[in-house]
Amino acid sequence: MLKILIVDDEPAIRESLQSVFGDEGYTAAAAGTGEACLEAVRSKPFDVILLDIWLPGLDGLETLQKIREFENPPEVIIISGHGTIETAVRATKLGAFDFLEKPLSIEKTLILVKNAAEARKLRLENRDLRKQIAPRSVIVGESVPMKALRQQIQLMAPTNGRVLIFGESGTGKELVARAIHGQSPRSDEMFVEVNCAAIPEDLIESELFGHRRGSIPAAGADKEGKFLKANGGTLFLDEVGDMSLKTQAKVLRTLEEHSFTPVGGEQAITIDARVIASTNKDLEEEISTGNFREDLFYRLNVIPFSVPPLRERKEDIPLLARHFLKEFSGQYGRRPREITDDAIEALMRYSWPGNVRELRNVIERIVIMNPTTSRFERKHLPPLVYRDGGRRISGFLTLHEARAAYERDYILKKLDDNHGNISRTAEVLGLERSHLYRKMKTLGITVKE
Repeated sequence: MLKILIVDDEPAIRESLQSVFGDEGYTAAAAGTGEACLEAVRSKPFDVILLDIWLPGLDGLETLQKIREFENPPEVIIISGHGTIETAVRATKLGAFDFLEKPLSIEKTLILVKNAAEARKLRLENRDLRKQIAPRSVIVGESVPMKALRQQIQLMAPTNGRVLIFGESGTGKELVARAIHGQSPRSDEMFVEVNCAAIPEDLIESELFGHRRGSIPAAGADKEGKFLKANGGTLFLDEVGDMSLKTQAKVLRTLEEHSFTPVGGEQAITIDARVIASTNKDLEEEISTGNFREDLFYRLNVIPFSVPPLRERKEDIPLLARHFLKEFSGQYGRRPREITDDAIEALMRYSWPGNVRELRNVIERIVIMNPTTSRFERKHLPPLVYRDGGRRISGFLTLHEARAAYERDYILKKLDDNHGNISRTAEVLGLERSHLYRKMKTLGITVKE
């Protein structure tokens, strides 16, 4: 039920609005001064405040300023019998949701109140979502390369410079991109991700730039592209090396002109989005073979970042393992877990071709598969930990374990060769796509396309 506060020095208006909102099923309180309004907000939660500008003592705009200082303040709709454009503009700049002139239209007032309440609900949900995502956006590691990476992020994040992140699959390139966005002046705006390797070539332009109705098959309505969604925020082009040359040309033009035209459109749209790109390919080699545009490379590579593979920072494995153990224990409603030194030693001996993503999947797997275990030992780990420099040592209990471990290694290698593309990997392996998915699920392999 919506909770509304009506602030007006005219008793008749307060009573009338209270009656209207009551008929709508809302809870409506009233105050006659700005001071009384602030006292009411301190003592009770409200969703929306209807605030008159002309009040005895503290006026409406001064009251609005003080309301905005509260934690999670209500949305405020300013009302006035002597409204001017200047007053409306000032109220909006101070954080008012909208402006209403007296005499009030009941229908318009109800619509505005409903919209304001919905806006506040979305704002609070967005805040809660950010809190949930924050722990997963922490860059864990105390090795020299990771300390240097965090320093580089801290230095470069406040700028608007374009960033190109290099690193193998699973090293955490998206995590670095989110950290840059989170520490930038754009952190309150959208972070929009596009996986260039996962979107079919015939759809990538529509995904990036949007389209107009009827411009492509099955386009029954206009579609907003990722560039426009990221306006004011950050656009992350993941695996940009897999983008077609045709799309590369349009992205280059967008970066140069800060505008683009949707597919099937005629009018250019101006945008302001910081672009961060990532790749697990050697783009200079791709340029030499004609697969990547040199001019786009230099446009994107203003600030290069390199994320080291896990095998080059093995001292971070204990920290990462315990971090993921805490995360998944909480996520699955389990008691806090421990992992033994013997298990950590086994984890550190493995070469981790799938990098941090693979380690994360392993920890999630043992938490799921051992719901009553509070202390994970070496025996709880999957067969993949019994490795030495990429070659098996004794440790398999059964032939089935050895065969499963080999299949898992082989599929991971082919996925890596094909940059995580399931369809291409299935074709190389001579399997149906659905069969490969089932096999991956059985072997505990998770690939983000």
